[in-house]
Amino acid sequence: MKSTLLLSIICLLINNCILGQTSQGSNMKYLGEQPPGLTPKVFAPDQVSLEHEYEYGSVFSANGDEFFYGVDTGGKAEIRYMKLQHNKWSAPVKLIFSEENSFNDPFLSPDETRLYFISDLTMNGSNEQKDYDIWYVERKENGWSQPINAGEAINSSKNEYYMSFTNEGTMYFSSNAKADPHQGNNFDIYASKNNSGEFQIPQKLDGSVNTPNYEADVFVAYDESYLIFSSVRSDGYGNGDLYISFKNGDNTWTQAKTMGDIINTSGHELCPFVSKDEKYFFYTSDKDIYWVDASIIDALR
Repeated sequence: MKSTLLLSIICLLINNCILGQTSQGSNMKYLGEQPPGLTPKVFAPDQVSLEHEYEYGSVFSANGDEFFYGVDTGGKAEIRYMKLQHNKWSAPVKLIFSEENSFNDPFLSPDETRLYFISDLTMNGSNEQKDYDIWYVERKENGWSQPINAGEAINSSKNEYYMSFTNEGTMYFSSNAKADPHQGNNFDIYASKNNSGEFQIPQKLDGSVNTPNYEADVFVAYDESYLIFSSVRSDGYGNGDLYISFKNGDNTWTQAKTMGDIINTSGHELCPFVSKDEKYFFYTSDKDIYWVDASIIDALR
């Protein structure tokens, strides 16, 4: 592969870059940050959400001791990683990056043996311009594997963006594979069930979620009870807003509605994620990662 892809050897990096921070009591989950209430606030402004960078999707491991997030550093995106060890968090290290390609929107598989992400990598390793596909790396004893394409059932000759998973392994993601050739930004949300380790042909969600406009960056609840996604609509507040839809008893989806001005601004809201303990809702706004008490989701039912 001509792309000079560099995968960090985590076990070595962590030993060299542990922060000299002290514990706030014994609870260092969520980087030791003071938990938010019902008013969103910037997440880890001195460690993660930095003024000169654009932070995108983020995900914590189920037990809260690993943190992955995407960062745009001037036209190229990379995935960074932090680890909690001995009650201290490591400084962020570059996990997946290269000089030629971008890597963004990390998300762990339900069993956390894979880290999924999007990239403009080519299958043959050339540096020619490429659409975005969904890829993953597998967890190894001393780090991570080389990137593996998620396959033809998921990826197309157009763009696939931002994936998330139910506990049973169904992948939700967005794609403009069926967009009008003259309207390339018309992304829609799809779901692909996982059958014995193989993703099935994705099903496009109906009009309660998808519109002729832009729908992308979908987070699905682990029990598949709701979706949060970014969309550009006439009732929005800015360049892109977060919407929510709940699953009905007959497995249909409620008509998606805006999450309101508590979350949405005149800027662009995207990259939603709810922690595995379902306590906190994370998303990106104004180029930083924000978090808020996840009880705001129940208030929108």
